[in-house]
Amino acid sequence: MLQTIIFIGRSGCGKGTQAELFKNRIRKFEPDLPAGRQVLYVETGEHFRRFLRGENFSAKLSKKIYEVDERQPDFLACYMWSHILLSELDADMHLVFDGAPRALDEAEILTSALKFYGRDKPAVIYINVSREWSEKRLLARGRADDVNLSRIDKRLDWFDKDVMPAVEYFRANPYYRFFEINGEQTIEEVHAEIIASHDYSA
Repeated sequence: MLQTIIFIGRSGCGKGTQAELFKNRIRKFEPDLPAGRQVLYVETGEHFRRFLRGENFSAKLSKKIYEVDERQPDFLACYMWSHILLSELDADMHLVFDGAPRALDEAEILTSALKFYGRDKPAVIYINVSREWSEKRLLARGRADDVNLSRIDKRLDWFDKDVMPAVEYFRANPYYRFFEINGEQTIEEVHAEIIASHDYSA
């Protein structure tokens, strides 16, 4: 069965790392799928950064939002991943989302997209870590967006206010298989718990 996996969690929870590990696991155990088309990985962060470097009217407005540490509008976030689906998704591809959706409205739109594509039993992997744990991880990794505690706290506020309603939507929606994972473990332990919970057959 084609896999549809949504990784979601606080900034710094390791969802990108776990998405990459899961993607590699699919490739390892399903080598007969066409080369380069086994898994469509949807991660919008780099698409947003590229968009912000643009010089058109929309990019300039988005850049103003970024510079004052506000959350980008849902329609723009939806465009980032829906554009990837429309241009790259094919019928024989597994689908891995990393960090989207980021709000309840976006989650509902994503549901409509997955149903449009006939994706069966999508799984949501919620990597749960505390706010304090996330703060320490973000400060320790030292990325450009993570050196200022006030910026970090604003992003964590967004998660509590905007993303958690999307998490609860997934948890309560029978269309999805929902798995809550303890993210405050080693990378290997988190990966093992994801595989055990999701029951991804090798």
